[in-house]
Amino acid sequence: MLPSTPQGWNAYAGTCPTRMVLDRIADKWAVLVLGLLGDGPVRFNQLRRRIEGISQKMLSQTLKSLERDGLVSRRAIPTVPVTVEYSITPLGETLSATVDGLRIWAETHMEQVLKSQQQYDTAAA
Repeated sequence: MLPSTPQGWNAYAGTCPTRMVLDRIADKWAVLVLGLLGDGPVRFNQLRRRIEGISQKMLSQTLKSLERDGLVSRRAIPTVPVTVEYSITPLGETLSATVDGLRIWAETHMEQVLKSQQQYDTAAA
């Protein structure tokens, strides 16, 4: 029997909308953005500088998706040019610690993963 929640959501069912949320939080950029916003509000360009390898377009798309899901809020500051600041919402905070745990796990276990990959590749060759 597949696990389900009291509300009837079942991520194992192909048509369950919870899969959209799982797709969002499985995205590396979303994980990194939420991790940074967990420390407090951050301006768009600060996020772009701190997350190496993310393009302006991808950061913008990620932030819009997180905002649409209610995980991030956007505030335009009336300066010239306009400054945009992002912060995590209370709903986003409930997710941030969990997804930041994925980043921490990756950083902690990367040596083991690389070693396993090397062993696998050597055996396959």
